[in-house]
Amino acid sequence: MKPLFVKIKGWLATLSFRTGVIVGIVCLACYAISFAQMLLPISLGAKSALWITFFGLAKTAQYSALLILGKAGVQRVRKLLRRRAA
Repeated sequence: MKPLFVKIKGWLATLSFRTGVIVGIVCLACYAISFAQMLLPISLGAKSALWITFFGLAKTAQYSALLILGKAGVQRVRKLLRRRAA
């Protein structure tokens, strides 16, 4: 199983910075949906299933984005965000 994870990590690292940013945005959307669905008038079981699904997707997208961006990419995103805030 370990060689498979190493292979996936290597493949993710070859993706572009832009792809990493898009996956990060998908992560934020999944987090928002996972908590916003609590306002829907549906059963507790359905809410739990939706929360588990979207929170899991958010975590998967989060770690994928971090693997795609790497240390240099994360610093680049922070620099872009600081520039927009100022």
